[in-house]
Amino acid sequence: MYYEVSCYSCKVVFKVYEGSLAYKQFKERKTKMFTCDDCQHRIRLEAINNFFR
Repeated sequence: MYYEVSCYSCKVVFKVYEGSLAYKQFKERKTKMFTCDDCQHRIRLEAINNFFR
């Protein structure tokens, strides 16, 4: 089972599968902003690079 969610960064529709944290958050409506795996990885790398500057 999965939900189709739109990435707030790149606006691509991606699937959130059952058992993941994003699936739980979507089901409980705790957050409305989701990122796809590519954007999430890019944001994480930018945060790491800025931390060490």
